[in-house]
Amino acid sequence: MHLVCPSCGTTNRIPDERLSDGPLCGRCATPLMAAEPVSLSDAVLPKFVANTDLPVLVDFWAAWCGPCKTMAPNFAAAARQMPKVRFAKVDSDTAPGASALYNIRSIPTLILFKDSAEVARLSGVVPTTQLVAWIQQHLRQGAA
Repeated sequence: MHLVCPSCGTTNRIPDERLSDGPLCGRCATPLMAAEPVSLSDAVLPKFVANTDLPVLVDFWAAWCGPCKTMAPNFAAAARQMPKVRFAKVDSDTAPGASALYNIRSIPTLILFKDSAEVARLSGVVPTTQLVAWIQQHLRQGAA
């Protein structure tokens, strides 16, 4: 299993059976499977999406955005419930390149990636249960 470090962008190879053992990045010792969303920069996001073997859900947000603040606890709760999905947050103000790359027009916007391809996009605030169901639905559709 390949996991990209959210801090330094290094691709780490972790045996599947060791994913629940709290693996750390071999370069900078950042946790690779934290049960919480990780913040990504413009530089790390493309590597994270392209080289992480697990599905990746990215929340594009901004600190000044009221709906983004409302969505944040729902996103974090979903991350705790779905350890086999990597949850990432990208601040649109500090990572304008990522927002442009993925054509973000409103926030919060969530993009679900599987095998480095976008499989679904959702804008606005949704409750945790609805978010988890949305993720599961689109991952099942991708498997079919």
